[in-house]
Amino acid sequence: MSKTLVIGSTGQIGLQLMPLLQQAGLNVVALTRNPGKLAGIDGLEIIEGDLESDFEQAFVGCERVIFTAGSGASTGADKTLLVDLWAARKAVDYALKHHLKHFVMVSSRGADNPDRGNSPIKPYLVAKCFADEYLQRSGVPYTILRPGRLTDAAATGCITTRRPEEAERQHITRADTARIIAHVVKTGQSRNTIYELYQGDTPFTDLIA
Repeated sequence: MSKTLVIGSTGQIGLQLMPLLQQAGLNVVALTRNPGKLAGIDGLEIIEGDLESDFEQAFVGCERVIFTAGSGASTGADKTLLVDLWAARKAVDYALKHHLKHFVMVSSRGADNPDRGNSPIKPYLVAKCFADEYLQRSGVPYTILRPGRLTDAAATGCITTRRPEEAERQHITRADTARIIAHVVKTGQSRNTIYELYQGDTPFTDLIA
């Protein structure tokens, strides 16, 4: 039976995402350094692993992978390099080796051009840019999602995929982002596509194939 691997399972998006995947009838594999953080979610296959080491074993038997891991805002450029770039690159290599059918990469607004503007998170955007490009060139079927600034507000179900001109409107909730990821995985139709994601007025099911 096919499985869906979630990398970044204990992150703020990952924890909201996995129950949605289960509700869609998918068998979920969660890769984590801290299995105890997943104690409240039943029915998961949990694999303990570290993104800074070899985590290939998590890909065995999987058909899809979602990479929603991140080094976190409190870490330095070293962790950004090791997690957001190098671990993502390794995940792409493992996906290719194990013939996965779909790789969903959660990237970021601005990863298309880290030189645009004067972003304080430019090292992170550079890492995401190169990780995205590596995935695109790998031959693994992909969907790249580039959400705007993430908020903890309640889901609205409505988005736009066009970047608003005003920077203060370039945001989206983590809850909506999790729902969009689940939709992409469940439908399996948005292959080799990149979407930017922002709060908007259109149901995401009308914009995301």
